[in-house]
Amino acid sequence: MTASLIIAALGSKAFWLLYLWLGSAWGASELSARKGYGEKWGLGCGLLLSVVGLVIWLIVPPKPDSPWVQKKRREAANEGEEPTAV
Repeated sequence: MTASLIIAALGSKAFWLLYLWLGSAWGASELSARKGYGEKWGLGCGLLLSVVGLVIWLIVPPKPDSPWVQKKRREAANEGEEPTAV
């Protein structure tokens, strides 16, 4: 009885760690695509490095013609300000 409880406790922890791993891979993939590098680079970093890969893509600067920068320019134009350098 005790062995099955230990296995069940390990299974639930593994389940949440799996969600964390998949969520960080998805987040890194989205960030890299929005910053103009493509989904594959972020997906690879997220799958191999887990949460660290997501943090890396938060730090990586966007390309000048990426959707990330274009959105900032549109928002700045709507406010009547000059776009700031990213």
